[in-house]
Amino acid sequence: MSKSLKRVERALSEAGLDIHVLEMDGSTRTAAEAADQAGCALDQIAKSIVFKGAESGAICVFITAGGDQVDVIKAAEVAGEPLERADGKEVRKVTGFAIGGVSPVGHLSPPHAFFDPKLLEFDTVWAAAGTPRHIFEITPRELLRISGAREADFTA
Repeated sequence: MSKSLKRVERALSEAGLDIHVLEMDGSTRTAAEAADQAGCALDQIAKSIVFKGAESGAICVFITAGGDQVDVIKAAEVAGEPLERADGKEVRKVTGFAIGGVSPVGHLSPPHAFFDPKLLEFDTVWAAAGTPRHIFEITPRELLRISGAREADFTA
């Protein structure tokens, strides 16, 4: 079992949740692939999009509905500084996850995190569990709570 997957499972358990991470037959690297594997709507995928502050270098994670796009101008407003895409090395260094498996929980260092309110429209959502083949189902309110994110308007 990968270290990334173990961190996600530990984060879920330490949050008091009895959630089973599922290994899928196919890739869950993209929101569309994850929705296909989970058999859910695209917007039920809670994808983690990672940026870094252009001035501070701080990592920001935007947890958004699978069909939504992060609007960089709006995202910069909620982050309090201009943003730029974080590269794969930066993402792995701070979160501990490779792009395509970034979980909203279980990061090596807690990032600044923001949550798309659209996810709250669903009874459950699915999120990456640290690898491109593992996902978990959770209520959006629980995901908001355990991710340490705050609700914000940052989508196009």
